[in-house]
This record gives sequence, structure tokens and C-alpha cells, in this order.
Amino acid sequence: MENLIIINASPRAPQSNSKEYSEIFIKYSKLETKYFELNKRNQNELIYKMENFSQALFVFPLYVDCLPASFLDFLKILEKSSTEHKPIISVLINCGFIEVYQNDIAVEILKLFCNQTGYKFGSVLKIGSGEAILGTPFKKLVDRKIKQLANSIYTKQYKTLDVSMILPKKIYLKKSTEYWVKYGQKYNILKQEMETMKIE
Repeated sequence: MENLIIINASPRAPQSNSKEYSEIFIKYSKLETKYFELNKRNQNELIYKMENFSQALFVFPLYVDCLPASFLDFLKILEKSSTEHKPIISVLINCGFIEVYQNDIAVEILKLFCNQTGYKFGSVLKIGSGEAILGTPFKKLVDRKIKQLANSIYTKQYKTLDVSMILPKKIYLKKSTEYWVKYGQKYNILKQEMETMKIE
């Protein structure tokens, strides 16, 4: 029986955009679909669960042109595990940049992982402006692409898809700066502080 496991690999999974993207996918999925959130305590448990699914969808945000560190740790454990059944791995990745190609390196890392560990690679959806797009009229574009992603996995007609806000880059940068300044004000953080390399 064909079924699918979604693993939300965002470091802030319970309050993440990745969770919302996963919920949209579940709405359109024609496969029996189960959703789980990755954390440090359940890595081995999720690897065990993956063996019971024919398809796996990793959902996560881009972190400095790469995968989140916690997700990389999970993949290291998965690589060393002696799993008998390996589901086909698909990816739904989002980044804060408006350009979808910013996700490419992270996708290539996962393709290499699959190639070296014997997992078959399935479909990809790369989302640009992923931090903002869900709260705009462009959300319908995301819905449409996630529906296509779900259908490609169901039919096993695997493909690479992408979507972003249809805005000139200058306007996007202006609006995104306004968003982050307002967000910082909620926590009494000034724009000048956010522009430094100091991270607490």
C-alpha cells in the first residue's frame, strides 16, 4: 500500500512556515499521509517509522545556503542506519530570498545523500520568498504548486517545481525590510542591531 511520511525538519517546527506548507500538502495528498516534526529526541524513532512508508517528504527552510544543522545531524544518523526498506525521498524547501535558485545547493546536497545511500530521489518544490508569501495574495500560487507536488508523488511522475512572489526585487527588498523592522520592534530590537553580526 502506497503511503507517505512528512518530516518537518525546521528547527522551529511547531511554529514554522514548514508546518503550514505541510498542512497544505496534506490537504492535497491522495496518499495516506502522516506528519511528524523532527527534534533531537525522536531522530531514531523517525528513522524507524520511515521504513513503514513508500514515500517520504522532507519539509524545511534554507539555512545559510544549506540544510538546518539539526536536519544534517538526522541525515548522518539515517546514513548509518541499517534500514531494509527505503522510501522515495521528495523535498519541499523554502527560503526567504525571492529567487528560488537560492535553494539549489541544499537540494543538490539531498540528491547527493540519496545517491550515496541508496535512496531514490523523487520530486522537489522550491519556494522563494517563503517567509512572507503565505500572508499575501500570492499564497494561491503556492497552493497550486503544492497540489502539483502532491500529484507528482502520487502518480510517481517526479518533477522539479518552483514558485515565488511575482514582484520586482527592489519592491520585495523594501517590503521585506519593513516587515523585519516591524518584527524587531515587537521584541525591542532596533534595525541597527539586526544589521550587526551579533547573535544572541
